[in-house]
Amino acid sequence: TTAAEVSEQEFPHSTESGGKVVSSALVLLDQVIRARYPAGDWNVYVAQARDGDNFSEDGGKCGSLLTEKILPMVRYYAYLQVVLEEQSLWEEYCRVQEQCAHFAMRKVSQANEIYPVFRDLFKKDGVTI
Repeated sequence: TTAAEVSEQEFPHSTESGGKVVSSALVLLDQVIRARYPAGDWNVYVAQARDGDNFSEDGGKCGSLLTEKILPMVRYYAYLQVVLEEQSLWEEYCRVQEQCAHFAMRKVSQANEIYPVFRDLFKKDGVTI
């Protein structure tokens, strides 16, 4: 329920469990970008992949954090939901996508589809993969 920054080595061994409060990750993302990657010095690109599950009362907060804080600081934000069924976060992110041209979304059904879809989402215009 609370986001934490972990190393690449720690990530596969994480034992966190519990509810899904996506806004905690977006708050942490906002803090990291502001502290380490000032917009005047960096082009920030964000990729988020998850199962889409989130506490329903957290969805609006996620949308507000994205539109008001994060998206104004980043060049591009790609969200990938790793489950085809509609989830509460997908619905909220659809509203964000309608407002922000540099916010993209896709769905996949299996984890092995994540990398190819992210490659496509982040490809340079006019380049065939």
